[in-house]
Amino acid sequence: MEGNFQLGPGDGRLLLRTGRSGLGRRAGHDLTIEAARWSAEAEAREPLSASSVAVTVEVDALEVREGTGGAMPLSDRDRAEIGKNLRKTLDAARHPRITFASTAVGDGFVEGDLTIMGRTKPVRIAAALEDGRVRGSVTVTQTRWGIKPYTAFFGALRLADDVEVEFDLKLPA
Repeated sequence: MEGNFQLGPGDGRLLLRTGRSGLGRRAGHDLTIEAARWSAEAEAREPLSASSVAVTVEVDALEVREGTGGAMPLSDRDRAEIGKNLRKTLDAARHPRITFASTAVGDGFVEGDLTIMGRTKPVRIAAALEDGRVRGSVTVTQTRWGIKPYTAFFGALRLADDVEVEFDLKLPA
């Protein structure tokens, strides 16, 4: 499937999944956060190595969709507070976007530069194209980008350093 594709939230989901650590982990929630505003430009070429992709995510549009586990169900107030903490942690006022630009595309992977809070690091994303859909995932270790994982209860509850990023997108016909 060759062509140029403009993608966004109407074409699928871009999710972040967090976990908990620390002595207080039973009190917290494993979160599913969705990028509500994002855009991608993909060039699909033959050979595959001639392809490229660029993605931009608006930090202030990261929305908590689900919280599992925890001592209490996640309330709307909790979601709002988590969103506020997320924007503060990622310094959304100074760094409003997270970006990815591919440097290599191959069978089952995309490599490229991920920029978070102005810091750029290489990543390798597992990705597969099947039946007009692109699915993939990558583990982002927050501290690699200088992000201090969120803590509460004097450090007894901590967000795990690794965040799973997953996507499932339908390519336009």
